[in-house]
Amino acid sequence: MPLSGFGLMRVLVVEDEGQLCEDLRQVLEHAGYVTDTAQDGLEAVRLGLTEVYDCVVLDLGLPQMDGVSVLQRWREDGMGAPVLILTARSRWSDKLAGFNAGADDYLVKPINMDEILLRVRALIRRAAGHFSPMLTFGPLTLDTNSGRVTVSGVPLALTPQEFRILEYMMHHPGRLVTRSGLVNHVYDRNAQQSSNVVDVLISRIRRKLNMDIIQTVRGQGYRLAVPKA
Repeated sequence: MPLSGFGLMRVLVVEDEGQLCEDLRQVLEHAGYVTDTAQDGLEAVRLGLTEVYDCVVLDLGLPQMDGVSVLQRWREDGMGAPVLILTARSRWSDKLAGFNAGADDYLVKPINMDEILLRVRALIRRAAGHFSPMLTFGPLTLDTNSGRVTVSGVPLALTPQEFRILEYMMHHPGRLVTRSGLVNHVYDRNAQQSSNVVDVLISRIRRKLNMDIIQTVRGQGYRLAVPKA
């Protein structure tokens, strides 16, 4: 069984084996991630260079363009999302080629879905400069593995969408987070959502937090700010 709990952000799965691709998508979405898929190298290149992802799971044996070439193209064009290579190739030369192309982690098939989730979570945390599953900001603590949020030690009940918004902001403390950026990390790329949805979610989170920790930047978005004494 896949790990339970909430995730956040956008993950791209590039896998040409149809059933495995669908299984990965379902597991990641069940864990709370917004997930896009591609089943050939050319589509993977297009998505990686036109959409914003927080992590990519990439198979090496792809039709039209192999995974190493896809990764090289992404890196040459400045795509910096962490990449977890997923492949049946176990030779050291294949691993070396993947890491030299810009991979951040490597898993050999057959895979364990729990391990996929753990590694995706770890890559996202590290890319944001966090090396622990526990995120803290002022009196606020968020456990990315369990989906538990506390304020000064008191548990806080959030919906999955509220959790994703807050977790994304806590991965980027003190930085401006735009409304469109939040929409992209809560809904998949085909969903038709307005920025007003984010405003409503932010308002609900503020009421539950009962503190001035989410600052509005007029006309731009929001920022986590330490509450004034």
